[in-house]
Amino acid sequence: MALNKKHINNVEAYKQVRNRFKLSPVAKLIKNSVITGVLGSFVFSANGQEAVENTQAKEDVEVISVTGTRRTIQDQIAIKRESTTVVDGLSSEDIGDLPALSIGEALESITGAASHRENGGATEITIRGLGPFLSATHINGREATNGSGDRSVNFSQFPSELVKKVAIYKTQDASMIEGGVAGVIALETITPLDFGKQSISGEVKLNYNPDEGNVDNSLQSDMGYRGTFSYVDQFEFDNGQAVGVSFGVQRQDISQPEAEYRSSSPSGSSLWACINDPNNTNEGFYRSKAGDCEDQVAGDELKNQGYQTKIDSQTGKAESDGTPYAWTGSSRSFRQNETSDERDAVFFALQYQPSAAWDINIDTQISDRTQQEARHDLIFLQKRATPGITGPTLVTNDVGGLLHWEGEERIESAGEQFSREENYQGYGINIEHTVTDRLTVDLDLAYSKTEREELQISNRGRTSSQKFFTWDMGTEIPHFTLTDFDVTDISNFTDSLRTRLDRENVRENEVMSARLDFDYLLEGNVFTSIKGGIRTSELSFVQFGGSQGNGSRNEFTLDSGTDALNVLQGCQIDFPESGFLSGVSDGNIVTNIDADGNAIGSGTGSSWATYDNVCFSQAVAGSNVDGQFAYPDVEYENTGTIDVTEKTTSVYLMANYDTEMFGKFIRGNFGLRIVDTEVTSIGFRNSFDIVTSDTGVLSLVESSSGSLDRIQSGGDYTKYLPSFNLVIDYSEDILLRAGIYRGMSRADPSNLGYSRTFEEDKEGTATSISDLLVGVNGSGNPNTQPLMSWNYDAAFEWYPNEDSIFALSLYYKQFQGGFQQQTVIEDFIVGGETVSLPITNSVTSDEDSEILGLEASFSYRWDNGIGMKFGYNFADTDFEFQDSLYGDTYETDVDGNSTQLQAGIIPPASVPGFSKHVFSSQLYYQIGGFDTAVIYKYRSEYFQPYTSNGTRLRYVDGVGVWEMRASYKINEHIRIKAEAINLFSAPKSQDFFVEGNLGEVNDYGPRLFLGMSFKF
Repeated sequence: MALNKKHINNVEAYKQVRNRFKLSPVAKLIKNSVITGVLGSFVFSANGQEAVENTQAKEDVEVISVTGTRRTIQDQIAIKRESTTVVDGLSSEDIGDLPALSIGEALESITGAASHRENGGATEITIRGLGPFLSATHINGREATNGSGDRSVNFSQFPSELVKKVAIYKTQDASMIEGGVAGVIALETITPLDFGKQSISGEVKLNYNPDEGNVDNSLQSDMGYRGTFSYVDQFEFDNGQAVGVSFGVQRQDISQPEAEYRSSSPSGSSLWACINDPNNTNEGFYRSKAGDCEDQVAGDELKNQGYQTKIDSQTGKAESDGTPYAWTGSSRSFRQNETSDERDAVFFALQYQPSAAWDINIDTQISDRTQQEARHDLIFLQKRATPGITGPTLVTNDVGGLLHWEGEERIESAGEQFSREENYQGYGINIEHTVTDRLTVDLDLAYSKTEREELQISNRGRTSSQKFFTWDMGTEIPHFTLTDFDVTDISNFTDSLRTRLDRENVRENEVMSARLDFDYLLEGNVFTSIKGGIRTSELSFVQFGGSQGNGSRNEFTLDSGTDALNVLQGCQIDFPESGFLSGVSDGNIVTNIDADGNAIGSGTGSSWATYDNVCFSQAVAGSNVDGQFAYPDVEYENTGTIDVTEKTTSVYLMANYDTEMFGKFIRGNFGLRIVDTEVTSIGFRNSFDIVTSDTGVLSLVESSSGSLDRIQSGGDYTKYLPSFNLVIDYSEDILLRAGIYRGMSRADPSNLGYSRTFEEDKEGTATSISDLLVGVNGSGNPNTQPLMSWNYDAAFEWYPNEDSIFALSLYYKQFQGGFQQQTVIEDFIVGGETVSLPITNSVTSDEDSEILGLEASFSYRWDNGIGMKFGYNFADTDFEFQDSLYGDTYETDVDGNSTQLQAGIIPPASVPGFSKHVFSSQLYYQIGGFDTAVIYKYRSEYFQPYTSNGTRLRYVDGVGVWEMRASYKINEHIRIKAEAINLFSAPKSQDFFVEGNLGEVNDYGPRLFLGMSFKF
């Protein structure tokens, strides 16, 4: 899929602004290659002599082939043992042999790695309990783009069957691309000549999800599939030249069943800490008049209040200090999903060796993914307090989470039709030249691009009045009781019919890079080689704006002349799922009772009245005179647009050593990488005119033309990243390892935007522009500095044999930087005059924090074919991340003075994505052609920021997941496979603001695959 440019207005303006001083992609690659290539051009021409081919006598050797799970674990052990850095990885002998359904699942089997789960599968990966924003991902040694606006990679975008190797580098050396404080995830596709053999392989997997069998899915059938085909071959010519080619393609068409309980999220303004004080009848749950609990009844009648954390200047404490409170959102709801997930991927590689001195590799990865969901919601509005009922009957836990609620509120039957299209393209060319028997030069050019677009229909039908209901917290989710109200009767939802059509999160992310490296072998007893290089890259991120900031919306309500019941009945469908949320509920999620408390059959159960979302939206839009069922356009020239360009130049020099000292062989490297980064951010704001009154007083008036002003800002920094790695061969089977490096993690591109609007003097006395403009509001900080850390590792590794390992690592990370609001002065040109104004924004602070961790790996195999592997990571940290609404917040003025603004009521979170405990285990049995394994993975609770508002706290509860796989090799060509993930249907549970305040539960059920593969 390519982004449909016809839905982006001002495309030419967008191109002109971005291309004003910008080369085309091809020209950029040429420019970057010239910059780096000139430095090495003299090297390429220094020696054209081809290396002399050596011939070796062949020996008759008996080869015992080890395959399957045992081979995978042996390769893991070998990767770790042979590396000079702390690294764990997986590799496959043949394409399609990587033992996992996805890259995310494969990475989870590596010690210290864990995933964030979406739709039941592994997506973003954490390293040693640290979130994905602290790690980097490289494909064939190059940066990868994504459509999320951050720097993580959605591994569901890439088929594991077409990847040769995955590895996690937990320490770094100077030659590695900067960006990973926690570590670097590396994916490698095959190089066909190095692969060394012809291969034609294919695989078909049928997918059946038991929970999908309970869904009448309009988007997907009960049975999905995944088909993969690959071809690898090599061609040698009489003149010594050789060409290798590889081609892989995959088609995936599956469902992703998911049933949900949901509460209002903390990312916006719909989840509050409402006052829960019987003595306060002016607001909260005990208010004297029915209304929203965060609003006041009398006096100032302030809205959106709730518990006030703002510091009282008289007491130095929060304004609501000591007042009891409880958490409540604007609604609680259940969501049933019909889902579809389609992905087409193509991987291609061409390797050409014109002589022994040259090696040219060209590779391509293309992935096109479309996800669709038809969502059906039953929504209970909730923050309205009913006098004499809600407050006296409220039951909470010790953190203010609700356990029992009673009151009168509206009920809605709602729905959404959602789709996301995401396209990834990666291209690269690598030229390696052996100039002499000592000097090798390597040139690499790369281009990566991701485009994403989301479309969504949102519908609503609701009750005409408030209905009385109660709910009680069950073992996993709440259960509701209604009095004489049937949620399965669609005629109960005929009020306020509305539809919204949104086009949002339309993003483009590109990375173009060029690098030139050299490797010079030394003659000596200590130092074996010197490596160095230069790399230039340019990252661009654009999020197109619209009427809703990050997108545009068309909204329609039902015309008064159209009968609502006819619309609902005309679009009504049977509830699409049986056994909805049965895996986490204690029985019926809704019980309908009469006035005497007796259960009524109709309206009791786990279903409600639903309708076809597209039909509903078309009917409501069509009832309006000018109503047109169409998604709106987004545009580049819009106040919601984010346009960031990040240019980086880095150079490094590194020495490798391998020698003997005190009777022990030692090896490793040390070096320095210098990174210079320049950020440019473009935004738009409404155009204003300065109007002077007859008395000489100035005022700021929005331009009548409706035009926008283009604004621009930026930032830069230079960082020095030294590194040192040491490996001591203490004995034939014991290694001692140590590593020290300085790492950096950059801010997400979406946070580097530049949006600014003026605050003007309201007293009407300004006679100059400097008096008129008193401040600036806005978001985004293009001068955000990276998070820096010093990292220390020490490890003991014992390798009794090729199937066994015991490794113990201690690591320590010292962070320089946190997140804080700070006031700075920015210059603006208004009416031809430069005005310096203060703005408060998020910055990287100078705070220090640390992480101390322990990592252990163990693997052993018995002679009877049974083997096991364990990995465990423990980490502890004093890093604090305060919630922006209910946490302690501070502001630093331009003079560096810090003032506390809020006294929080919730404890701070830790590093985003930080889990204290990560554990993985595998028990396998392999004998003959039969190979089976049982896998268990556990990750303790962690803080998962929202992409829409990363300053609000959301916790994902700890969970353990079981997986299983088995295969049987029928003959040397054919193998049958069975795989299952989330075997025992472990749900994902999330808490909002504070652990214990339940916010969301996602029940996915198990996912089963049965397939057959062939290889020739």
